[in-house]
Parts: sequence; structure tokens; C-alpha cells
Amino acid sequence: MKVLVLGAGNIGKAIAYDLARGGFDVHVGDKNVENLKEIEKFATPLSVDASDFDGLVRVMKEFELVVGALPGKFGFKSLEAAIEAGVDMVDISFMPEDPFVLRERAEEAQVTIIVDAGFAPGLSNILMGRVWQEMDELKEGYIYVGGLPKEPKPPLYYRITWSPYDLIEEYTRPARVIRDGGVTAVDPFEEIKRVTVGEFEFEAFISDGLRSLLENIKAEKLEEWTLRWPGHLKKMKVLRELGFFKPENIDKTLEVITPLMSYESPDFSIMQVVGKGIINGEEKEIGYLLYDEEKNGFTSMARITGFTAAVIARIVAEQGCVYGVIPPEILGMRIDTYTRIMNELEEKGIEVQRWG
Repeated sequence: MKVLVLGAGNIGKAIAYDLARGGFDVHVGDKNVENLKEIEKFATPLSVDASDFDGLVRVMKEFELVVGALPGKFGFKSLEAAIEAGVDMVDISFMPEDPFVLRERAEEAQVTIIVDAGFAPGLSNILMGRVWQEMDELKEGYIYVGGLPKEPKPPLYYRITWSPYDLIEEYTRPARVIRDGGVTAVDPFEEIKRVTVGEFEFEAFISDGLRSLLENIKAEKLEEWTLRWPGHLKKMKVLRELGFFKPENIDKTLEVITPLMSYESPDFSIMQVVGKGIINGEEKEIGYLLYDEEKNGFTSMARITGFTAAVIARIVAEQGCVYGVIPPEILGMRIDTYTRIMNELEEKGIEVQRWG
């Protein structure tokens, strides 16, 4: 099968590598020539400008499947381009728009689009979907997730392994959660708390990563908390309060702070998904704990996000899915797709411990 991966960054490279190893004819589109050079050993580089909608549609028509690994600002338009081109798509971009407004258009075009198919959102949705499916009644659900340097450096104690614009978006976008059974939006910095996940102690803030879970998971309380090393969040909160993250200032701000978060350090990914509810009339808790480190030339964030997207792409290519815009938790609710995803990730050295 001929597959186009849009985006030749760290995560797009991991997706292309994994799909190519599985026998797909992989092409990687980007306008950054230097990024494209890094994928020549296992995929065909292709010059693509994601801001050119008509050109993107023409390119997509040459492929049987597209995997989107672009920054969030290009995500929605790339979905529209896939529908226009009549090609299935798996996407990991953290787009601010609601992709499900495209559901009817995708159905009419007989196109399958799976969105938020990465780490969080993505694997987090899949695990929470499995929890919800196994509970008779889910009372509370919590996701704690982070991708962090093993050797954090001051002053910001964070290393960028993905789009810096999408990173800042996490700190400025209102975070939607479920409280008292209803959806509400809160300031992501309304509370910065200390939490222990695995053997580590972190700072955590509420993030807007639930997305489609808000519609598809019924609970009294449902929240996602993003993890950072202590010392990072309070400084980012001050920068936000002083206006450094406003649209007119963000480019200059990133020129200053990105070098402070760009240094050599192996990274790791960690996630805990917990559901509390009722099974057979008894109170139960089901939980998952994931921990992964940088390996084989790929950052852990690229491994978790890219390999999850690649597994989902193979499911779309080989098993097929219904037409429309599909949220990733559906894959967790189905035992066949859930089992395949977990097994393939384990084969790549990504293990998830479960309890309950």
C-alpha cells in the first residue's frame, strides 16, 4: 500500500520508519529539506507545502492512506484535503478546531478519518475507552501524562520534543473537563498541584486533552492532568500573565525560550490512566501505568506517539473501519483493536502495566 506521511519531524519520522518496516511503500511530505534528508534511508522524500490546500489535495490523490503528523494549525485543513481527495487518513495533530464537524462530509466521501491518534490524546483515549467499556458505571476517570527530560536543566526544566507552538497552546487554551456530570472549561493554570506517578513526583496542570472523551465517556468526573518537573509551570504561568503568549508576541517569545528548552538529554514518557466505578454492584478501580525511555535513535515521545499512530494506520489499512471521523477511544472499546494495539506496542518495547 502506498502511504503518505505528512510531516518529517521527530514523530513523522518514527511513523514512516515503522510503516516502512511493515512493508508499506512510504512517502514523507514536508517543505523542510533538512528534515526530509533524515528519512531517505527508509522512505521516499516528497516536497509538500501543507499551507497550499489545492496542492495538498492533488498530492493526496496519489496515495491510498495518509498519516498526518503536522503542527495543530495545519490539522483541520489537512483533514478537509483528505476528504476532498477521497483518501483515508490517520491524524495526530493537536488541532484547535472540532474535527467532528467533518463527520458527514467524510461519510459522504466514503472516507475513514481517525483523529487524535497519538500519545495523549490517542493512547490515553484508547485506555480510557477500555476502562469505560469494562465498567458497568464509571464514576471518575483521571489521566496523568507527560513527556519529560531525564536530566532537566534550569531555568525551565523542560525539553521540547514536539511543536513549541502546540506546547504553548496547552498553557493558553481553556481546558475542558467533566465535573458533576457536565462539561465545563477551566483555566489550565487554575491549579498547579504536586502528584506522584510511578516513582516520580511532578507538578501537574489541567490540560485540554480529553477532547472526544467528553462526548463519548459518561462519568461524574473526568480530567486530564499534564506532568512537568517542579519549577516549570509557575514560570510559564508568569510569562502567560505578562502577555508573552499572546498571538502578537508568541514568535518573539519562542525565539527566547525555545533555546532554553533545547538541549541534549534522554527523554521519557509516563502516563497513568485510572477509572473508578461500579462492576457487578461493587466499587472497582482499573488502572494503567506506562513508562518508556528514548531508544534506537528515537525520542520516547516520538516512539509512543509515532508507533501508536502507525499501529492505528495499519488497522485502517488492513482491517478497515466505518466511514466518518472516528475518535480513538472507539478502538479501545473494541476488544479486537484494543488487543492488537497493545500487543504491537509491547513488541516495540512499549509496555503498559494494568491493575484492577
